[in-house]
Amino acid sequence: MEVDSMKKLLEQTQDRRNIFNEKYSKSKHYYLNENDITIKNHGESKTKEDDASKESKNPLRPADNRISSNFHQLLVDQEAGYLATKPPTIDVDDDKLNQQIKNTLGDNFGLRLNELVVDAANAGIAWLHYWIDSDGQFRYGLVPPDQVTPIYSTDLNRKLVGLRRSYRELEPDTAKTYWVHEYWDEQTVTAFKSNDDQFSDLEAINDRFTIFDASTNEKMGTSSVNKHGLGRIPFIAFPKNKEQQPDLYHYKGLIDVYDKIYNGYVNDLDDIQQVFLILKNLDGQDLDDFRENLRRYKSIKIRSMGAGDDSGVDQLAIDIPTEARNSMLETTKTNIFVHAQGIDPTDFKTNNATGTAIKMLYSHLELKAAKTEAYFRDALTELVRAIMNWLHVPDADSRPIEQTWTRTAIQNNVEKAQVVSQLANWTSKEAIAKANPIVEDWQQELKDQQEDLKNRNDEYGNPDNLNGGDNNDDQERG
Repeated sequence: MEVDSMKKLLEQTQDRRNIFNEKYSKSKHYYLNENDITIKNHGESKTKEDDASKESKNPLRPADNRISSNFHQLLVDQEAGYLATKPPTIDVDDDKLNQQIKNTLGDNFGLRLNELVVDAANAGIAWLHYWIDSDGQFRYGLVPPDQVTPIYSTDLNRKLVGLRRSYRELEPDTAKTYWVHEYWDEQTVTAFKSNDDQFSDLEAINDRFTIFDASTNEKMGTSSVNKHGLGRIPFIAFPKNKEQQPDLYHYKGLIDVYDKIYNGYVNDLDDIQQVFLILKNLDGQDLDDFRENLRRYKSIKIRSMGAGDDSGVDQLAIDIPTEARNSMLETTKTNIFVHAQGIDPTDFKTNNATGTAIKMLYSHLELKAAKTEAYFRDALTELVRAIMNWLHVPDADSRPIEQTWTRTAIQNNVEKAQVVSQLANWTSKEAIAKANPIVEDWQQELKDQQEDLKNRNDEYGNPDNLNGGDNNDDQERG
């Protein structure tokens, strides 16, 4: 792509990129417990009383606490832990190929999937980038959502036809940063740089990629263009929902209301610790003399004004509507978890909940997780097909791929084990292994069972031959 064409593309996508990044930035602030209530404190959640060196705007209400409630981080991590603590099992109907795919995804695939759920919840969409390294090994990594601006076709297929990636990079010689803008298509990636957001000095980075001779593998020079040779844009989108909207905006207003009420409550408690005295007809004393007499003698002088005199000292106190505020806090908290489809940790009030009761408690979270899983399934299928293409599997783009996702939730294992035991004689070994509450990897469980059976046969002989060839009766009973 030429510089002029890239500049035009950057200008056309900049407004959309800015709107997206603004929402993502707000979600990240709330995820890091930097709610809007803390803006005055530059994102720091802390208690604060009025600075005595400054004149308070309201002398009766000097307290200014700004404590941020971390509901958003709790709700996002709750779904990520529930959905992606255990990575899904991939089955392409070939045990050897299954193992190759598992090895390529790596031991940290579960952690990467967890991070994808968090990114998707905060941005509405998460991005994974894959490539082939210099050793010919398939690699993949997560790209921050605020770096990626996708370009889709306008037809109903919504195919990814181009992708802009923009990020800051440090110039070692000058210790200054500049913008790097990459444009990806199905065959190549082209790199540009600029020092401002107006792209006035946009230029190609001609030494970005090294060019090698394919026949001799000798270095031929450098270029701003690299042919990645993957046949498709090597970025995979993991959307959170159809609209690709961050979760925060379903309940941000409720969190702000909770913060406002809670901090107002804390401010009131601080303010009522201060006693305000109303002095009537003080006998020729200034306030310093008044405080000294009150401290030393526990008494004060009051001038009598004759008949109808109302001289004295009155105390001004602040009343707190405790019941109303407690009720409003509880109602707001409940609504936050309802609108966010999460679980209030305080709802776990018993250790003997039945399986049905636990499922009811997780029902809203399950609905949200199931929807996220549906979108992630397509993305994960695309990643597995990319791996199979790298492995040169002939039917990589058409082979059926089965995914088994496992939820991580509190459960009644005794009750579940009883169900498995009752159905053991009428259900396949695979189904039993998948439902067994003490089994984490059902495929490995089946392999272990086969190995145990083989070892017993080697030690005691084939049990099918112990009854003189009654194999037909055994099959009928099975």
